[in-house]
Amino acid sequence: MPQWFLTGLRRGVVTTHYPARREPAADDLPTPPAFRPEQLSQDRALRLAEVCPSAALAIADGDLVFDVGKCTACGRCRQAVPEAVTASGGFELATGRRQDLVKRIPILASTAR
Repeated sequence: MPQWFLTGLRRGVVTTHYPARREPAADDLPTPPAFRPEQLSQDRALRLAEVCPSAALAIADGDLVFDVGKCTACGRCRQAVPEAVTASGGFELATGRRQDLVKRIPILASTAR
């Protein structure tokens, strides 16, 4: 067992410090999408739900429902509707409650976009 692990246990430390400096390799990692609600028409929302292979996107009660926990960051939504979707830039998720991973994005009432 590595010495640092045993030392941490003796001191009561069960996690390590987050990296003090930015990791450049993180720039190349795929990230979940971020949405532009002002560009999200009904037609575009339907297209997004159709192209998502992990069923992370669905439509319910006039909103696009995004389940971050199901998202694989494949980028298909960004390719399908680039006007309404961009990369979030964040790839780390932590929450104590499952429902915090489900986001609701309002869909524009008009489909003429």
